[in-house]
Amino acid sequence: MQNFKVKPIGKISVNEDGMFIKLEQEYIPALQALNGFSHLNVLWWLSDSDNEEMRNILIAEQPYKKAPAIMGIFATRSPFRPNPMALTAVQIITIDYENGVIQIAYIDANDNSPVLDIKPYTPSLDRVETPGVPEWCCHWPKSLEESGNFDWGNEFNF
Repeated sequence: MQNFKVKPIGKISVNEDGMFIKLEQEYIPALQALNGFSHLNVLWWLSDSDNEEMRNILIAEQPYKKAPAIMGIFATRSPFRPNPMALTAVQIITIDYENGVIQIAYIDANDNSPVLDIKPYTPSLDRVETPGVPEWCCHWPKSLEESGNFDWGNEFNF
């Protein structure tokens, strides 16, 4: 089996001023022509969940209140994964092209989480008009914007 080498392009920064993607100096030129996009898809590493034990967790016992009693890890958004990668769509607030800092509205990553890649969100490739979801989560918000006002704490068993 082939292994892959992945090199972070930056880190997530969460502080009193907000949430940011801070790029390594060498990747700042890659921001060119990003202006005009309102959102990004951010691929980041779940570094706080990266150990052999967590990589071997393949099932979860009802992580969501209305979910089936046992779920395969691929049917969840759990940080425990064979390859602890995460994908989050984020809204861009501002881009500092000179210093390689993107301020974002929100990301479910911890401070200092490594960023593997960013891609512009484009509706023609990233949006699904009528996605299908199981009955146990069909009451969840239908958009990122609606999610901010949703009581997510009432959905989880952890």
